[in-house]
Amino acid sequence: MVSSAMLLGACAGTATRESTGEYIDDTAITGKVKAALLRDKQVSGLNINVESFKGKVQLSGFAGTAEERARAVKIASDVPGVKSVSNDIRLK
Repeated sequence: MVSSAMLLGACAGTATRESTGEYIDDTAITGKVKAALLRDKQVSGLNINVESFKGKVQLSGFAGTAEERARAVKIASDVPGVKSVSNDIRLK
């Protein structure tokens, strides 16, 4: 018989691994950031990848201008739940 303490321990997060709740939150954050990038007329959301880990968002991919790159960071930063944004977007 598996104890409930063992089950709860399996769902806990660590510094390098998300808890179940954090994973669900990050999945939602990733989706919201990607949707916001795709809605924006100044950003080519299809060229930007979004990953989230514990509320920290990493943007990667390509932008046509420095302004587009900066706008993508601003958009991601404004999404509720985003704690920080790492900008790895490269200029074409």
